[in-house]
Amino acid sequence: MEPLAALDTRVTECRACPRLVAWREEVARTKRAAFADEEYWGRPVPGFGPADASMALVGLAPAAHGGNRTGRMFTGDRSGEVLFAALYDLGLANRPTAVDTHDGLTLRGVRVTSPVHCAPPANKPTPRERDTCRPWLVGELELLRPRLRSAVVLGAFGWQAALPAFRAAGWELPRPGPAFGHGARVTLHGAEGDLELFGCYHVSQRNTFTGRLTPEMLRDVLGEAAEVAGLG
Repeated sequence: MEPLAALDTRVTECRACPRLVAWREEVARTKRAAFADEEYWGRPVPGFGPADASMALVGLAPAAHGGNRTGRMFTGDRSGEVLFAALYDLGLANRPTAVDTHDGLTLRGVRVTSPVHCAPPANKPTPRERDTCRPWLVGELELLRPRLRSAVVLGAFGWQAALPAFRAAGWELPRPGPAFGHGARVTLHGAEGDLELFGCYHVSQRNTFTGRLTPEMLRDVLGEAAEVAGLG
């Protein structure tokens, strides 16, 4: 088994955070009425995308009735509808929607992941849960590091959670630490090559419904990161 695939398998077996384990499994039992006939994943959700990705997309955690239901990041929820449409428009995905793990979606040069792999209550992991889960992201970034040239972090919480993982995976962070902002761009130096880190408002319903994040704004950031990664 390839190292990244082996890490993904180990992620799905993690039970390190009791509160998150209880919540994700309770959601999988009770379900949402619209998905009552579906079998929920109800486990940690691994990253997905090619092992030789040159660009990473980093969220915060799976959605209770999205990734926690389908078993794939940003799949089966409104956030994913916006994200994958943008990736498709840029030629980074072979289809504009992500419905389930059998829908045939593939990504070109992009790996989607998060600092927390279990759906948290109210979409808010505790600092301890965030820190406990961090080694999974560090290990994933270390495996991607030889080819990874850009990363887009979605949202301020994801930014705060991901920065220590990038540092632990071998990149140098400027001091003081870079502040989050939509369109922020920071160069992280590393022995195997620099990484261009981009900030982007999260593709949450609150942001996309209110117009705080428009499809054009999202495509602009993703497109810039794709150019850096040689995917433009």
